[in-house]
Amino acid sequence: YSVPEEGRMEAQKGDRITVESNKVGGGSRTGEVVEVTPGSGGDHYRVRWDDGRETIYFPSGDAHLARGN
Repeated sequence: YSVPEEGRMEAQKGDRITVESNKVGGGSRTGEVVEVTPGSGGDHYRVRWDDGRETIYFPSGDAHLARGN
């Protein structure tokens, strides 16, 4: 993945995203980016989480990306 000068995260379809909980003992969730939608405030992503749910995710500082295959 790349991080532009503004510090925003840029993912591509197929990348894996992990979001750490901001609560003690909250764990983390992991999923695959299935769609990238550009926006004026930064990209947002449709993510298929490992539990089968799909949501629109707006990245924050608690997210980490790994390049997909």
